[in-house]
Amino acid sequence: MPKIRIRDAATFLGVSDDTVRRWIDNGTLTAQVDDAGRKVIDGKALAQFARSSAHSMPDPSGVAGSARNRFVGIVTDVVMDKVMAQVELQCGPFRVVSLMSSEAARELGLEPGSVAVAVIKSTNVIVETPGGES
Repeated sequence: MPKIRIRDAATFLGVSDDTVRRWIDNGTLTAQVDDAGRKVIDGKALAQFARSSAHSMPDPSGVAGSARNRFVGIVTDVVMDKVMAQVELQCGPFRVVSLMSSEAARELGLEPGSVAVAVIKSTNVIVETPGGES
């Protein structure tokens, strides 16, 4: 089972190292000591914690749909020409970029500072691992 260092766990969870240490100190997360004497967290336990503690902003659209990958965010940039628009959203720690017609971007009123929902439905998802082999 992979062991995750505190600083890496903090990065994955989007919090500070000190927050992870507080969670360890109050028993929210369990840590072990590795061969080098550093505190590490079991990868499976960290994955379960990440899933159980994850929460996103409520979807303001009120639309029901089959797509499960819905990211609520704020529009940070819109680059538009006569035909196409590139819309960038910041959805928590994730940057999502969408290409759409300029007409659609105007109809949706997309501009920096507006709230929007990125809905992603794809038949292809690529998963990579650090140092993995093909």
